[in-house]
Amino acid sequence: MKTITNTKYVKNLFFLALMLFSATAVVAQEEEEESKPKFSFSGSVDAYYRANLNAPNGEDAQAPGSSFANLPGFALGMANVIGAYEGEKVGFVADLVFGPRGTDAIFASPMYSSTGNIVNQLYAYWNVSDAVTLTFGNFNTFLGYEVISPVANFNYSTSYLFSYGPFSHTGLKADFALSDDFSLMLAVMNPTDLTEFNPTGQYAWGAQLGYSGQYLNLLIDNGSYEVDFTGGFDLSDTFFLGLNAAYFDGDEDDGVGSFAGLAVYPQLATSDTFSIGLRGEYFAETDSFGAVGGSDADGDASVFAVTLTGSATIGDLIIKPELRLDSASEEVFIDNDGNPIGGLSSFVLAAVYSF
Repeated sequence: MKTITNTKYVKNLFFLALMLFSATAVVAQEEEEESKPKFSFSGSVDAYYRANLNAPNGEDAQAPGSSFANLPGFALGMANVIGAYEGEKVGFVADLVFGPRGTDAIFASPMYSSTGNIVNQLYAYWNVSDAVTLTFGNFNTFLGYEVISPVANFNYSTSYLFSYGPFSHTGLKADFALSDDFSLMLAVMNPTDLTEFNPTGQYAWGAQLGYSGQYLNLLIDNGSYEVDFTGGFDLSDTFFLGLNAAYFDGDEDDGVGSFAGLAVYPQLATSDTFSIGLRGEYFAETDSFGAVGGSDADGDASVFAVTLTGSATIGDLIIKPELRLDSASEEVFIDNDGNPIGGLSSFVLAAVYSF
């Protein structure tokens, strides 16, 4: 009987060891799979209809002086295709854009004919530690509340602050997680919008200090500089208030004017599938910066723009009806009779699909 008992004991130990080995192998395999880089594919497509309510819609059609959603009638936005390879330590992002919105977003590419003007972002990154990440290549700007992709913006048309700040940079940036609440970013880059190479021999410098979702940004670029605040607050479970303020001081030696502006973004979620939001923006330029089109002796002008947008979600599709009113200090628009006027009212209906 003792021999039989020992035999059973040995068998039990054997099976227990086998189970432990199998479990360890499975866990090790899962950890190995998690540590392997993962490829992801995402993006969006968007199209819209636009009409002026107090101005021509034919050959003489006008639009606000901000970027995107400016074409009359039924028009195309862009197709955005993003491939990313994300590892625990290193990875890359290739962000390509096709269509009018994409072309406008990277208009300053100095090698337009050779690239086809499709590269929105193209960078590699290295997570040096849990607190430090280095990014090398072309990346969208860290300044401002709004971005190029319509998926990440509540309003479909864009603000003056977004349109006349930088769109993209090429260079090296370092992100530091200083604590659970504080972050710091430092960057050295080509001059603004020189995304493929630097023919000037000059460089721009950037910095960002973040605290609990509020960001203070600084860009110093070839005699000019811009200071920008971007942030927002959840005032309740359904009400959000976004903020953006910026001041740009241009290089007078190069004939570049200056601007300053403030935009607020109150947004209310009325249900799980519908939200309504308002963008109220004041934007002022000096020395004929070019956004509003001041024609007085000093070239100073300003504009107050109010944009009311609805956002209805149907699966991965977002429908955005939008009413926009732009009121300028100068008569920079024309009415249906061809007379100069200071205000423009317009309507946009956009469809944005993300995947």
